[in-house]
Amino acid sequence: MTDVLLEVKNLNTWFDSRAGRANVVDDVSFSIRRGETFALLGESGCGKSMTALSIMQLLPNQAANNMSGEVLLEGQDLLQLPEVAMRTVRGNRIAMIFQEPMTSLNPVLTVGVQIGEVLTKHKGLKGAASKARIIELLEAVGIPDPTQRIDEYPHQLSGGMKQRIMIAIALAGDPDLLIADEPTTALDVTIQAQVLDLLRKLQKETGMAVLMITHDLAVVSEMVDRVGVMYAGQIVEMASRDDFFNEPQHPYSQKLFDAIPSMGKRDEALAIIPGTVPDLAQEFHQCRFADRCQFSWDTCQQQVPRWISGNDSRGVRCHLYDSTIENKSRVAEKVELISTSSSNTGEELLTVSNLKVHFPIHKGLLKRVAGYVYAVDDVSLRVNRGQTLALVGESGCGKTTLGKGIIQLVKPTDGSVLFNGADLTQLSQNELRSRRKDFQIIFQDPYSSMNPRMMVGDIIEEGMIAQGIGDSAEARRVIVDELLQQVGLRPEHRNRYPHEFSGGQRQRICVARALAVNPKIIVCDEPTSALDVSVQAQILNLLKDLQKQYQLAFLFITHNISVVAYLADDVAVMYLGRIVERGSVQEVLENAKHPYTQALLSAVPTIDKESKQEILRLEGDPPSPINPPNGCHFHPRCPKAINECRSEYPKSRTISSTHEVSCHLY
Repeated sequence: MTDVLLEVKNLNTWFDSRAGRANVVDDVSFSIRRGETFALLGESGCGKSMTALSIMQLLPNQAANNMSGEVLLEGQDLLQLPEVAMRTVRGNRIAMIFQEPMTSLNPVLTVGVQIGEVLTKHKGLKGAASKARIIELLEAVGIPDPTQRIDEYPHQLSGGMKQRIMIAIALAGDPDLLIADEPTTALDVTIQAQVLDLLRKLQKETGMAVLMITHDLAVVSEMVDRVGVMYAGQIVEMASRDDFFNEPQHPYSQKLFDAIPSMGKRDEALAIIPGTVPDLAQEFHQCRFADRCQFSWDTCQQQVPRWISGNDSRGVRCHLYDSTIENKSRVAEKVELISTSSSNTGEELLTVSNLKVHFPIHKGLLKRVAGYVYAVDDVSLRVNRGQTLALVGESGCGKTTLGKGIIQLVKPTDGSVLFNGADLTQLSQNELRSRRKDFQIIFQDPYSSMNPRMMVGDIIEEGMIAQGIGDSAEARRVIVDELLQQVGLRPEHRNRYPHEFSGGQRQRICVARALAVNPKIIVCDEPTSALDVSVQAQILNLLKDLQKQYQLAFLFITHNISVVAYLADDVAVMYLGRIVERGSVQEVLENAKHPYTQALLSAVPTIDKESKQEILRLEGDPPSPINPPNGCHFHPRCPKAINECRSEYPKSRTISSTHEVSCHLY
C-alpha cells in the first residue's frame, strides 16, 4: 500500500527556559503509510519521545502552544484541532504505548477498569461485553490467568506485565496508528517475541501503522520498513531498513552499530560516543554532532549541514555527502581498545544457600493465611569477588525478588546469604544498616526509585551522607560531579529534578547513586533496559572498568542476552522461582541444555541477517507461583516433556565441573 496515513511536515517544538529557547524538536519531517512500521532511533534526550508527544498533543502545559509545522492525519492537521476534538483521536485513531508503565498506569484503579475506559469511550462496550473483550486483550498480550489479573492493581504485577497492560490499553481502540515508545523495553525475550508477533499480526489484519521509538537495533531489523535516526532534535538520516543495516551513512549511525555488545567483544572496550548531546537552548551555527564525530573538520564547526536527498527516499544530514563542499576530512578515529576482562580471583564473596521467599496470601475477615506465593523457592548460587553472575528468565519468575532477598530488602522465609563470611539473614537492623554500603541495587524503574522532590545531586549524595563518605559537603559535591560525568551526564545536571530527564538519563542517575558508596557487589535489576546502545556501551564499559579496578561483583538481572554475552562470567537461568540451568557464559549461551534456556535463546532478535535460527515457541503461559505444577514446573510448556517430568521435580545434573541443569532429559 502506498497511501500516506500520517505526514509530519517541518515540526518544531520548543521550551522556554532560563537558559533560553530549547528546540527539542527542530524542523522534523517524515511520513508513515498505512500498514507501515517507521522507527525513530537515537540517544536519550534527542527528541524521539517529544516528537511522539507533539503528534499526540500531550506536551506539558508550558509547551502546549510552543509548536509549529503540520501533523497531517489523512490530510487533517492535528495541530489545528482543539483539545475536545483531540480526545476523539487519542486512543481511537492514534494510540500510544508509553515508555514507563508504572508512571502511566493509575495505581488506584484495577487493570480491568483502565482497559475498560478505552472500550467504553471509543467502542461503547460495557458490562459483560467489555469484560470479555478485556480478557481477550490480556490473553493477546501474554498475561497469565487473565480472569484473575483483571481485578488486580498495577503494583501487584511485575515490570514486564505492566508493560503488557499498557500495550493492551493501546490496542483496545483498534487504532489506525500505534505509537510505541520503547514497547519491549521491560519485556523478556520470549514475551518480546510474542508482542512483536502480535504487532505484526495486527498490522497484517487491520492495516495499522506503527511509529516505533526504540534503542534496540535488533528489534528494528526485524520489525520496521523504514528508519529515521534522530540526534539533538533533528533527523540526521533516513533510509529503508535494508539500506540502513547494509550501509549506515551518518557517522552517528555508524557509532550506534559499533556500540552493540557481543561475545566477540568481551576482551575489549565497547566503542562509545565521547561527550554528550549538546544543550538545545542555543542557536546552532555548526553541525550538532561535530564535537563527538571522528570525521569532523573545520567546515563542520562553522556551517550547519543541509539535508542531502538520495534515491528511494534515502537522505542524510552530513557534510561528508554534500558535493558542494570541498576538503572533506576522512581521517579515521583512533580508538584505544583496552582489555577490560575481569580477573577471576576465585574468592567467594557471596554464597546463597537454599534461599526461599514465600509471600503469605491472607483471606477472610480474620486475614488467615490461605496459601503462599512461592516467589523464590530453594535457590542456591555463588558470586566470586570481581565476577558477574547474570540472572535471566521471564518476567514474574522471581529474579527481582531473589535480588532483593539477597540484600535483605525482602525478608527471606528460609535459607542463608553469606556475604564476606557473615550471614545477612541473621544480622540485626543496626548491623545490617552499617553494611549497606557494601551491597547496592540499581532498580528496574528509575523514576519510581527516586524521590521526585529531591534534586539529582542530593539523591546521589544521600547514601554518602548516611554512610559517612566524604570529609565535607564540598568533597561530596566533587564526587557527585565525577559520577555524573562517568555515566554520561553533565555536572550542572545535579541541580535538576528527576522529571526533567528522559528515561535513559534517569537510569544513568540511578547507576551513579549505586556507585557513590563504593560497594563490593551491586544487584543490577535491568540497569541498561532503558538505555540506547551508545549510552549502554558507556555504562557497560564503566561497570567493567570499576570491576577490574575495585574487584567489584555484579548480580546482573537482565533479559538482554547480548549484554549477558559481553559482561557476564556465569549465567543462571530462572523459571518459576527456581534455577533450572547454570554455568559459564560460553557453556550456557553456546551449549544450552534445558529446553527453557533453548527457547529463551532462540527468541533473541538479531541484526545478523545470515542467522536463520528458528524461534522455539512455548505453549501456554507461565504457571502461577501460587500453585506451581507437580513435577518439573516447566513440563506443561515443554516440547520435550516425558512421564517423569509430570511426577517429580528433577535434581540438578552435572554436565561439566561448572555446568549444571535441572532436567530429567539428562
